[in-house]
Amino acid sequence: MTTELRRDVLRIPGAADPAAGRLPILHGIARPGFDSAVAPYPDMARNLDYGRPPTLLPYTTQDSYTRERTDRELPTLVLENEVLTATFLPDHGGRLWSLVHRPTGRELLHRNPILQPANLALRDAWLAGGVEWNLGGTGHWPLTCEPLHAVRLSAPDGTPVLRMYEFERMRRVVMTVDAWLPAGSPTLLVHVALHNPAETPTPVYWWSNIAVPQSADVRVVAPAERAFHFDYTAQLKLIDFPAGTSGDQSYPARFPAAADFFMDIPAGERRWIAALDGNGSGLVQTSTDRLIGRKLFQWGVGAGGRRWQEWLSGPDAEYIEIQAGLARTQLEHLELPGGATWEWVEAYGLLEADAAAVHGTWEESRGAVAGALERLVPRASLEAALGEAQRFGAAAVDSRTPAGGAPAVSEPGAGARGGAGASAVPEVLHRGSGWGALEVAADAVSTDALRPFGSCDAEQQPWLDLLQTKRLPSSEPPASPITGPLWRSLLEASADDWHALYHLGLLRLADDDRDGAREAWTRSLADRPNAWAQRALAHLAASGDERADLTVAAHRLQPDLRELTIEALQALLAADRAAEALDLIAASSVADREHGRIRLYHAQAALTTGDIDQVRRLLDEGITVDNLQEGEASLDLLWLAAHPDLPVPPEYDFRMSGS
Repeated sequence: MTTELRRDVLRIPGAADPAAGRLPILHGIARPGFDSAVAPYPDMARNLDYGRPPTLLPYTTQDSYTRERTDRELPTLVLENEVLTATFLPDHGGRLWSLVHRPTGRELLHRNPILQPANLALRDAWLAGGVEWNLGGTGHWPLTCEPLHAVRLSAPDGTPVLRMYEFERMRRVVMTVDAWLPAGSPTLLVHVALHNPAETPTPVYWWSNIAVPQSADVRVVAPAERAFHFDYTAQLKLIDFPAGTSGDQSYPARFPAAADFFMDIPAGERRWIAALDGNGSGLVQTSTDRLIGRKLFQWGVGAGGRRWQEWLSGPDAEYIEIQAGLARTQLEHLELPGGATWEWVEAYGLLEADAAAVHGTWEESRGAVAGALERLVPRASLEAALGEAQRFGAAAVDSRTPAGGAPAVSEPGAGARGGAGASAVPEVLHRGSGWGALEVAADAVSTDALRPFGSCDAEQQPWLDLLQTKRLPSSEPPASPITGPLWRSLLEASADDWHALYHLGLLRLADDDRDGAREAWTRSLADRPNAWAQRALAHLAASGDERADLTVAAHRLQPDLRELTIEALQALLAADRAAEALDLIAASSVADREHGRIRLYHAQAALTTGDIDQVRRLLDEGITVDNLQEGEASLDLLWLAAHPDLPVPPEYDFRMSGS
């Protein structure tokens, strides 16, 4: 058969996608909880100290999801040849959702049976399963639950290529993921390119996060004898791998606690990682040498790990993650020079090796996998694929470019199904955001016929107005945030009302100009009392009491905004003002009082004031926090405080330390 690229639909029980919140994320990414001097390599020490953003602007939270699931139909983009079927979710960060080995019918990835957001990403909402393309900063990337643009291109030999891309706004990088399946290929090939369109460098972070099924006999193999270990309770440390004090750590299902193992792969070794079952077969991932890092993540098989797995994927759907990244660990960021493009090729497929060797000594296992990998996809073939990827779509640029604009692109459904004779212009398969189009209009991103960003929509219109008229129109609620030097310069020259001054403060904060941000927000409040600048000033407060006062004042200006109610309660509890928190809850709507996060804060405030009966009543009725954060110990600690002599019930046990 010829390779096919087609649209399809995934039918799945799923929660509704979270909408973007109204409150921008003002905090940044915390520094590691250890001294970077522990790093054994000079570049690693530098990378651990570099590039942590002071805020997650311009993004807002995505925490409006619930755990109520209905039957959903999701658009998919599918690549298929004789050996593999690869299914992508363009509305969810372009995630590779499924990779099926057609001759055996075997699913190579953890294909989640449900679509359930949970609070594991930088913006909150995240999905388990498949392969996530993870760009930005330590944590799951801001676009993991957002749509990407997608077009159909062709390789030089006519093989159809799925190109997905977007403008990532925090790092201001154009990210491209190309996927293709040459005829008869036993591996899916993925070309990734990160382009910095600015003249100045920007920090970058990339990890391909690959979820694979977990079972008692699965062994994770990589070409390393040491790993940087993090167990979510102590410091990152370099250890021997896989031999550990508690046994062979390459078998994740043997250990109760969550853990990260970042493989210390020697220079010159081929980069790969595999998760292989008792028969010596399973998914392998390899890449060209730009992607140096490999990692094993396990939830652990303790009560908390099992609870997290069920929370994310439902019952009987356990998984681990094998990952590949630009740096040795996920605590590092690298400097992408101005105007530069970094690119690499990855390959994913079914590897079959001698079972006795795979499950023999570590040396035997690594040797067996390395040999089988070279037979499956030779190292030199990936270098050739990288060169080929740079010529994708060469015939797709229409020589009849319209005057004053980008080459035309065909609308969805208008192109050929791929192969020789495909349309002379790229067929649009999916639409992402309008932010790339805005940056093209501002000349911050170049026009590219093979990455058409389309046009701005209503969300970008206020900023397009600023670009064209030098005035930002006022609105309530405010326009969606933005970052970038051009936008700051335009507002520095024109901001004179509460709305423009509020956004000027955000832009200054994104540049780590905290004093300038405070000045702008103070002027915004002087022009007109508003919850947005009031809440932003709370972020700069010098004490917990000041933060609580300012956040509660913001809440009074927008009492129906649940996001702000939750922040006000957080600030009051952090300032040890539980009685005020109880008063605020009592004055809230019934719907807010029944919200899981607010019920948790109600119980915590009651505990602080000594009302243990109220705590037990709330726990007995049930507290379900839909956006419980990874690593958050609030529910189990609350239970133990109320019932010190009773074990934590499974529904409240999310401990990651091996309980």
